[in-house]
Amino acid sequence: MRNDVAGYFEELSCDKLLELFKYQPDSPMLFSTGLFLFLFLGFYIIYNSLRNRQDIRILYVILFSLYFYYKTSGLWFVLLIFTATSDFLIGQMIPGTQSRMGKKLWITLSVCINLGMLTCFKYTNFLYGMLVDFWHAVGGMMDEPVLRDMAYKPLDIFLPVGISFFTFQSLSYTIDIYRGQVKPVVKWADYLFYVSFFPGLVAGPIVRAKDFIPQIYRKPVLSHSRMGEALYLIICGLFKKCVISDYISVNFVDRIFDAPALYTGVENLMGVYGYALQIYCDFSGYSDMAIGIALLLGFRFNINFDSPYRSATITEFWRRWHISLSTWLRDYLYIPLGGNRKGKTRTYVNLIITMLLGGLWHGAALRFILWGAVHGVALAVHKLFMSLFGLKANGADMPFWRRVAGIVFTFHIVCFAWIFFRADTMAKAGEMLTQIFTHFEPGVFRQFVSGYRLIFILMLTGYVIHFMPAKVDLVIRREITGMPLWAKALLLCLAIFVVVQMKSAEIVPFIYFQF
Repeated sequence: MRNDVAGYFEELSCDKLLELFKYQPDSPMLFSTGLFLFLFLGFYIIYNSLRNRQDIRILYVILFSLYFYYKTSGLWFVLLIFTATSDFLIGQMIPGTQSRMGKKLWITLSVCINLGMLTCFKYTNFLYGMLVDFWHAVGGMMDEPVLRDMAYKPLDIFLPVGISFFTFQSLSYTIDIYRGQVKPVVKWADYLFYVSFFPGLVAGPIVRAKDFIPQIYRKPVLSHSRMGEALYLIICGLFKKCVISDYISVNFVDRIFDAPALYTGVENLMGVYGYALQIYCDFSGYSDMAIGIALLLGFRFNINFDSPYRSATITEFWRRWHISLSTWLRDYLYIPLGGNRKGKTRTYVNLIITMLLGGLWHGAALRFILWGAVHGVALAVHKLFMSLFGLKANGADMPFWRRVAGIVFTFHIVCFAWIFFRADTMAKAGEMLTQIFTHFEPGVFRQFVSGYRLIFILMLTGYVIHFMPAKVDLVIRREITGMPLWAKALLLCLAIFVVVQMKSAEIVPFIYFQF
């Protein structure tokens, strides 16, 4: 009897263990979870033993990357393989096609496949809703009850995590081949490695083929300084995501945005400031961890965030915020539209179109389009202002007092746009703005500080760190890099301990997983 009971519990624990390694829709594998840490340690030990075995190492990383994507999106990892295969084959065909028209047909096919997948998974319900609204309008004008009363029921369509990122990354490869900027990859496995590389797979950064693919063929080298830099980035990312972003999100920001009418204008404004910090810490925290993990594997990604809220102009903001996306939109959308080469009016129109489509990229909803419109109009107005007064875009030449004023103004333009980005509906965005502008009640601020003491401390800490001079960041990075190995390990353990103490009981996915 005793042996039977022991066998039962042993079988039960094995079942639970197996379930842990299967795809769980409510529990995607994140960089900040214990499961990823456990799996990555095992993966890394074997990876180090394969540093001199290029082909086996490439296959090994591909398999781990596909498993990583399986843990976030289930069997939709097949879609990732399809994307890599189609663009690899198209990339092979473009240089061998003699006629310019033939090359255009191949690149058009690549665009249609990638954007077609995005449209299918991300925008079908949006387009379906617009069609139903159109039929309602037609039915009203024609007095047709059948058309007027047609009900809209969203289709149950799964959105594969990070589909916007890996389709844009793969699309840039075929476009660059068409432009003659890169040569096609010889092996399909090498291209699959590039598209599926797990550190940047589900939320960027969007890595260009010309920057990444040459690194595949180099022997991975992890110097003492690189390990220190990687560790610094991973610790920073964990702190931003798990200590600041998740905590203020669950305990304050979500409450404000869920019911803005229940709070005063001061509390709503603090909620907006909190979300501005939350989305920065969430996304830049992921980017820091992605860059750090890639560095441990011998690959260097370009910086994706450069203290964006320190920008004195909206143009400078987009040179510092989500740099891999902003440069992608510039190179593959804004410049092909004509950029600034077809007159001032066309330049302003191109900026607005680019940001409108950038907003739509983030989500199929009016509020995302409005978010893009705010940034597009702001960029166009700033461009006009610069041409009228002969100023530079980055604001670096501003006197100190003007730069400070520019930072404050730009930050609040960005925060205003964040309201539409975060609010669940346009009605809630309107409620929040109404509370801020008509029921501000500044006397409540003292109650906010005392009632949300830890939230206030974390927000203040986050913004102080963000506005910290770059020299301080470099000194801290240099000190961590110079630590002996035992001290680095101790620092990492301390960071993990702090994360565990602050971590929310529920899993808080990275915000950009939905894009």
